[in-house]
Amino acid sequence: MFWRGVWGYLPANIVQGLVGFGAIVVFTRLLSPDDFGRYAIAFSIMTLVHVATFSWLEAAMARFWAAEQGQSLSDHFQTLYRGATIVTLALLPVAALGLWIAPIGDGLKIAIAAGLAGMPIRCFAKLAQERYRAAGEVTKSAGMDIAITLGGFAIGAFCAFHGVGAASPLIGLAVGPLLVLPFVLPGELKQAKGGVHYRARTASYARYGYPIAAALALSLVMASTDRFLLEVYMGSAAVGAYHAGYSLASRTLDVLFIWLGAAGTPALIMAWERGSRDAFLKAAREQASTFVLIGLPAAVGVALVARPLADFMIGEDLRAVAASITPWIALSAFLSGCTAYYLSQSFVLGRRTERLLMTLCIPAASNVLLNILLVPRMGVHGAAIATAISFAIGIAASIGMGRKIVAMPIPWNALVRCGLASIAMTAAVLPLPALGGVPELILKAGVGAVVYAVVALALNAAGVRDIAARLIETRLGRRAPA
Repeated sequence: MFWRGVWGYLPANIVQGLVGFGAIVVFTRLLSPDDFGRYAIAFSIMTLVHVATFSWLEAAMARFWAAEQGQSLSDHFQTLYRGATIVTLALLPVAALGLWIAPIGDGLKIAIAAGLAGMPIRCFAKLAQERYRAAGEVTKSAGMDIAITLGGFAIGAFCAFHGVGAASPLIGLAVGPLLVLPFVLPGELKQAKGGVHYRARTASYARYGYPIAAALALSLVMASTDRFLLEVYMGSAAVGAYHAGYSLASRTLDVLFIWLGAAGTPALIMAWERGSRDAFLKAAREQASTFVLIGLPAAVGVALVARPLADFMIGEDLRAVAASITPWIALSAFLSGCTAYYLSQSFVLGRRTERLLMTLCIPAASNVLLNILLVPRMGVHGAAIATAISFAIGIAASIGMGRKIVAMPIPWNALVRCGLASIAMTAAVLPLPALGGVPELILKAGVGAVVYAVVALALNAAGVRDIAARLIETRLGRRAPA
């Protein structure tokens, strides 16, 4: 199930990556530094509110689908979709009133309003997509993701080009899923037909999902505190420059981990719920090794090409600062991805999500304190360093507390071998000439990728040689009858 999902979700994540980079290129040029900073603040607020209100429903859909059968499956759908409707009706008037009286500028207020208005739309779309993933309907989930991503980007870029300002990307995030819902929502609601909305079931889902939502909120605090403090100490332009650099590095790693996580999480849940202990451990080791095999060189590679990548991707007013913090953010993104998409699964599988919340309190508190300490003294570089240290603390907390619930195997062998391949890649790239722009980016990325691939294959890092042989055998086996 894992590798079927990996290959099935690959097109969607290629699109995610291209659109993510395209968004940086487009919005750092079409929006002023101040508007880009306002967008970053509005996006952070929108994400925090979404997590606080809707994420528990999405988490429950992903986790409990595999455990439900028969009539209880209809109750499952009825509970989740009715819950989403109730939250929407309760939230929007309160959000509108709060925004109306908020003492902020009109540009930021409009951007926040666009983000908040799109939350229920994204929730209904996310419920359908989580159900597809849980059921192993890879083609439907990937197709839905591609349509939302492309539609949202096109609409956001259109708005930015026509001078809508900071709200442009957020309008795209709202309208993109709205274009898809008429094609998917009727079929999903049919599965709720005849179901009963039990309060006890809602309470059970809330007990499971709200700690996850709170944990996500703490993760967002770790990713957002720096922006708010930069706004206070240095202004919107500094927030824009920091967000550009953060997006440049984190987007690359996020796309990879979301891709692997989309395939990995349902496979782990299925192995845990319906398989043996040995089958689960085998699946977990394979996933962890794959995360390291792909994620580690991606983080190192982004750090090595930070300057030419920024020259190519980011507007001139923002690129120098963005390039300088990219290596720190690449490290943060790798640590965050390993924690969120692998180590934290111990709390999900064991249904002890309150422990997940506890593990994130430690790095979140560290992040706030480190930002308060470093941002006034070091500006954007202090924020980047604080983020990296906080995620390192977080990964240690997840390992320490998660092993008492479900011990996720650590792929030490893969870490060592992939680390050696990454060191070889670094040694090959650093002496290359600084040509600047696209030529330097192509040269360094190409050389780095080739060196890493050769060394990883030679060392059989993360069993990559075995995986390649198995894939070749599978392909030949499929073609043999012809």
